[in-house]
Amino acid sequence: MSRVLASPSLAVQRGILGAVLLVACWEGAARGLHLPAYVLPAVSDILVGLWSKRAILLDAAGYTLLEALLGYGLGCLIGIGLAVTIALLPALRSAILPLATAINSVPVVGYSPLILLWFGIGVSSKIVMVAMAVSFTVLLSTLAGLDRVDRRAVDLMKSFGAGRFGVLWRLRLPTALPLLLSGMRVSTVRSVIVAIVTEMLGAQGGLGWVIYQAVLQIDFVQVWAAIFVASAASLAFFGLIGLLERKILFWT
Repeated sequence: MSRVLASPSLAVQRGILGAVLLVACWEGAARGLHLPAYVLPAVSDILVGLWSKRAILLDAAGYTLLEALLGYGLGCLIGIGLAVTIALLPALRSAILPLATAINSVPVVGYSPLILLWFGIGVSSKIVMVAMAVSFTVLLSTLAGLDRVDRRAVDLMKSFGAGRFGVLWRLRLPTALPLLLSGMRVSTVRSVIVAIVTEMLGAQGGLGWVIYQAVLQIDFVQVWAAIFVASAASLAFFGLIGLLERKILFWT
């Protein structure tokens, strides 16, 4: 038991140590080599810039997180819904999977001009883009979980009179939970990335919009400050879903 309790703490300590070493090397290289800001600004300069523009960056982060969270939720619902539909109606697999694969074979950014044209440069277009990126990942992870159920257990439940929905609810979904939640956790970072990239192409706010404006103004310190905030938001989102995963899958 002590080893189980100690391992997360040890991992956190190693992560903090690695981050401190990275920051120290970064600061030393930027200062020692006198690198210009457009190449690599010092971490201390980035933190000063972050603090001086904290109000703008916090508002932008809230805007981006709203888009990412709404798109993430919609994408998870679509992915899980399609996976459950395929599980209940296997004949649809040959129609849904090739179509989903064809849509996602093109980078999500490739659809940005069309999505921005159809839904405008507001929040709606970012939600749609994030949902497209998240739904495919969740669909594949959920399907993989639903498919790995023991066929003997399915046959046993059917022998006791369980229908297709009963088998899905009592056996297949619980079996799929680890892979389903893993896909949801991986999709958190992707949702923030897609929201930011889409904001760079057209938006009324958000971290991507701040980064784009800072590049136009040749303010590379602010670019890095926005990147720091985006990284912190992604890590927090990832950690939140990871905590939820550990609470639900407490037996693992």
